[in-house]
Amino acid sequence: MNNEKILIVGGVAGGASTAARLRRLNEKAQIIMFEKGEYISFANCGLPYYIGGEIKEKEKLTLQTPESFKKRFNIDVRIFNEVISIDRNEKKVKVKNIKTNEIYEESYDKLVLSPGAEPFKPNIEGIDSNLVFTLRNIPDTYKIKDYIEKNNCKKAIVVGGGYIGIEMAENLYNLGLDVTVVEMQNQIIAPLDFDMACEVQRYMESKGIKLMLESSLKKVTQIENTLEATINEDKLTADILILAIGVRPESKIAKEAGLELNERGAIIVSDNMLTSDKDIYAVGDAVEIVDFVSKEKAIIPLAGPANKQGRIVADNICGIESKYTGTQGSAILKVFDMTVATTGINEKMAKKLNLNYDKIFTFSSNHASYYPNSENMSIKTIFEKETGKILGAQIVGFEGTDKRCDVLATAIRFGATAKDLTRLELCYAPPYSSAKDPVNMVGFAIENIINNKVRNFHWEDIEQLQQNKDIILLDTRTEKEYNNGHIKGFINIPLDELRENLDKIDKTKKVYITCQIGLRGYIGYRILAQNGYECYNLSGGYRLYNSIYNETKTDTNSACVNPK
Repeated sequence: MNNEKILIVGGVAGGASTAARLRRLNEKAQIIMFEKGEYISFANCGLPYYIGGEIKEKEKLTLQTPESFKKRFNIDVRIFNEVISIDRNEKKVKVKNIKTNEIYEESYDKLVLSPGAEPFKPNIEGIDSNLVFTLRNIPDTYKIKDYIEKNNCKKAIVVGGGYIGIEMAENLYNLGLDVTVVEMQNQIIAPLDFDMACEVQRYMESKGIKLMLESSLKKVTQIENTLEATINEDKLTADILILAIGVRPESKIAKEAGLELNERGAIIVSDNMLTSDKDIYAVGDAVEIVDFVSKEKAIIPLAGPANKQGRIVADNICGIESKYTGTQGSAILKVFDMTVATTGINEKMAKKLNLNYDKIFTFSSNHASYYPNSENMSIKTIFEKETGKILGAQIVGFEGTDKRCDVLATAIRFGATAKDLTRLELCYAPPYSSAKDPVNMVGFAIENIINNKVRNFHWEDIEQLQQNKDIILLDTRTEKEYNNGHIKGFINIPLDELRENLDKIDKTKKVYITCQIGLRGYIGYRILAQNGYECYNLSGGYRLYNSIYNETKTDTNSACVNPK
């Protein structure tokens, strides 16, 4: 094992972490890392922030150089060298030196594939215009930034409302550009459910970003230094267009070598990251993984999992039993001052898998409400009905959002239930949290459901309830709150006056209660239930409902359309 020759294809997250771990475990191995580009171990996730000026120095984007990697780890790093084929029988690869066009061979004992994923480009007219850009690597980044600066760009179109698209939209806006985001689905940020995405969309629009949902790019026409993009039936002009509609595994050499791929072109690997060839491993965005929660096969391109997989491969090559236990999909996104975080499965996936799940919406202050500048965060939690086991969470908020999602991600990884959340002893001081942390509150709210202390209904039920004349719709907010906006059909009895007005509520009818965020509704529920009423509480309250259904809901280009 000590003198093995190990070749690594790809020098970014998965490849670089494999190489570094290999050397730490085996000082004698011959390790060669091939990278067809100029840079290794660069910060993919930081690229939009260099374009927007948040990261000002180019050097900050490269975590290692070929020279520093050689000096510290004694690894032969060959940039501008592309592995173009694999001969599995002879255990050799064919390599092309991109600068000289020289083609040569290297033998291997073990081969590690970390080719990553490439941006998807639709086959539409004009897509190859030099005003259309994709963002994958450092040269792409320099190209976009230089073009904007040299041409004094004023208007940009970003096609795709995923993580990269939203980050690009923010950073282009910060450069002073007028930005429109075009997204085919009825929401941005696919890992979020529709109801959580609406709050992000309203916030983006309030900042000046235009959103076109349920819209697709049909054609690009270049007119000198501007372009005309046909979006559905509309035509938009811009100085630059960024394509961010997703990526696909760059697995051509694996396919040509006869390695097993899935229907989407991802390399199939075992839990120790071994391909269908016993001497070839694969890691990163090009591989198929198992979703940790659903146990379904999936492709989830994230930097954290790629780095972990690289370490696992190195361990296995060096004789240390190590397995990858699945990708949880924990991810976080900065949207101006807002933070959007997700972990585990969303409701869309729970429905697709036909799970016996439930959901809860909670709104909690990021720190003690009496301490200055507290702000609510919106939390949606998916859980098993019978056990209260946490399956997924989505949080939209500001300061403190990241740490709450990290706690919930940890809970999911260790199979925690709602009861476990109630028992967590988390750090508290007024500037940082409340005595009952938002994560504790999630546990309490779910525990109340499981223990039959409350029965909920949800925003999507309201339209049908409004047609039912044999129920009572009750808003327990103050008269002032009610008059500032309420859900059609709900009568107002403020919570603090509820006990004195029970005679006004027909006990033969079911009562559906709302308040602002669900807390006063829960208290009202407990009052009514203990007085013999059959009742239900609106999870998330009027705040959630209004973030979905407001006065812009009939505008087809608005932030929230077609919620069903």
